Amino acid sequence: MASSDGATARADHQRSRGLAPFLRSQMRNIAPFLTLIFLSGFFAIASPSFATIDNVGNILTQVSVTGIIAVGLTFVILCAEIDLSIASIANVTGIAVAYFTLQESYVNIANVPMPGIVAILLALALCALLGLVNALGLTMIGIPSFIMTLAMMQIAAGVSALLVRGQIAYKVPDLITTLGSSSIGGIPWIVIVAAVMLLGGHLVLTYTRFGRYVYMVGGNREAAEFAGLNVKLILGSVMVISAVCSGIGGMLGVAHFGSAQQNEFDTYLLDSIAAVVVGGTSLFGGRGGIGNTIVGLFVLGVLNNGLDHVNIDSFLKILIRGLILLAALIINVYAQRLREQAAD
Repeated sequence: MASSDGATARADHQRSRGLAPFLRSQMRNIAPFLTLIFLSGFFAIASPSFATIDNVGNILTQVSVTGIIAVGLTFVILCAEIDLSIASIANVTGIAVAYFTLQESYVNIANVPMPGIVAILLALALCALLGLVNALGLTMIGIPSFIMTLAMMQIAAGVSALLVRGQIAYKVPDLITTLGSSSIGGIPWIVIVAAVMLLGGHLVLTYTRFGRYVYMVGGNREAAEFAGLNVKLILGSVMVISAVCSGIGGMLGVAHFGSAQQNEFDTYLLDSIAAVVVGGTSLFGGRGGIGNTIVGLFVLGVLNNGLDHVNIDSFLKILIRGLILLAALIINVYAQRLREQAAD
C-alpha cells in the first residue's frame, strides 16, 4: 500500500515537473491570449456598448489594414529580420494608385491617368520594386535590415512627396474602391481581403516548403546554410513579400479612408510591429506565425476600440499601447532566454 502511494506521489511530481517547462515554453503564446481575454472582459464590463455584434464588426474593420500589412511583416520577423519601411511603402503605393487614376478637376496634381487595372499593376510593381531594393541591400550588399529599411522608409516618403507635392488625391480605380470601402452581405470587403491574406500567409508558412525554409532560416541560419538552403534567396523573398503586402494594404487603405496623402500611414509601422510581437512571434526568429499575429491584431483592436468606449484621454491611450508593447517585448526576450537555457 505504501509503495503504491509512493508511486502515485512520484508520478504526480513528474507530471508537475513536466507541466512547468511546458508552460514556460508556451508563455509567448499563452500570455497574448490571456491578455485578449482580460481586455475583452474588462471593456465588456466597463462599457455596455462594447460587447455588441456591431462593435465586433467595427474592430474587424479597424484592424484590417494593419492585418494585411502584418502578414508580410510576420514573414520578415520569422527570419529574425525587421522591415521599418512598411508604412512608407503602404503610403507610396496608395498614392501611386491614385496618381495613375484620373482625378477630379479640383485636385491640383499633375498626374498620369491610366486604365484602372494598369494603375493597380503599376502601383503593385512599384511596391515590389521597393521591396526588391530592400532585398538586394540586405542580401547582396550586406546592409542590416534595420538600416536598409530605415533608408527605404525615407526613400518611399520622398517618392510620395514628389507624386502629390503636399496635395490630396481622392479617386482610385473602381476595384480598389469596392475592396476598400464597400461591403457584401453586410461584411466589408476589406475584412474579407484581410482574412484571405492572413489565411494564405498561414497556409504558406504551415504547409509549404518555402514556409519551412522561413522557419529554418529564422531558427538557425548557419544550420540552414549547412543544409543547403539558399538563405539569401529566402531573406530576399520575405522582404519582397513584406513590401507587396504593405502595398496592398496601402491601396485598400486609401480607398477606405477616402483620400491619398503624405504621411497617411505613419502610425501603421508601430501598429503592425506591435501586432506581430504582441501576438507572440519571436523577434529572434523561428517561433510564431500568422496565428500569433491574429491574436496580436485582436489585442490591439480590442484595446484601441475599448479605450474609445470608456472615453480615456487620447494621450493616455498612446501610453497604454506603449506599455503593452513593452510587456510583449519583455516576454519575448524572457522566452528566448528560457529557450537558450533549455538548449544548454
